[in-house]
Amino acid sequence: MILPTIAALRASAAASLTAAGVPSPDADAELLLGHVLGLSRGEVQARVVMGSQVSDADAAAVAELVARRAAREPLQHITGRAAFRSLELAVGPGVFVPRPETEQVVQLAIDALNASATPEPIAVDLGSGSGAIALAMATEVPRARVFAAENSPEAYPWTKRNFEESGATNAQLEFVDLAEAFPNLDGSVDVVASNPPYIPSAAVPRDPEVQLFDPEHALYGGEDGLDVVRRVSTTGLRLLHPGGLLVMEHGEEQAAAIAELLRADGWSGISWHRDLLGRDRATTAIR
Repeated sequence: MILPTIAALRASAAASLTAAGVPSPDADAELLLGHVLGLSRGEVQARVVMGSQVSDADAAAVAELVARRAAREPLQHITGRAAFRSLELAVGPGVFVPRPETEQVVQLAIDALNASATPEPIAVDLGSGSGAIALAMATEVPRARVFAAENSPEAYPWTKRNFEESGATNAQLEFVDLAEAFPNLDGSVDVVASNPPYIPSAAVPRDPEVQLFDPEHALYGGEDGLDVVRRVSTTGLRLLHPGGLLVMEHGEEQAAAIAELLRADGWSGISWHRDLLGRDRATTAIR
């Protein structure tokens, strides 16, 4: 019996994903193969060169996952994991899948924590979702104390699982609306970070993965997309000490509107920050 090769499976999977319009068909094909075979992407590539074969059962399992990805189910939902900086987070239906651009946003918060002269700087993540921002701050700045608020019944089990799996003893999670989060910390926080829902309610996300699979509570922010941003601004003013920093992700066309909103609320030092593609994707402001 001639068994299928990893090279043939990869080529077939990439072709199917390309036909379905998946943005990164080669990478996704290798990651799906690796998920089934228990291999890293680099190991899959090495096995391709070696001409390695797989069992018919594994080939069938790969085909099933490729069909799901071709239907534009997020790769992270299929594998159950999402890479974020140095973290591997559990994700699935009900929780927003963290994006690479948020890795740059959280760097602004981490830089501020590292620059703090306070022995144990305090950070708060408002609307934590998978816990990506909070856990990146907690694991990369171990002297910091990090608090995270999440109030979605669908997302919270994922947040809790990731907090437990991280082993970060300096991170604390609460099920609470961000507007009411952590009154015991009022006026003592060094950094407030948030990736709030910011898509206007009438807008339709371009990517099928977002439109069909990401939870609505993590996407839509009211008629102008800024309803939750306003609440983040108000809560940030309450939590931060004078000189404390707000770090917030947003849509690429919202920087001017958010700056106006923050300025009206009394923030100073408002700055925009571009992602690797040159898009305005984050705003910082000083309490």
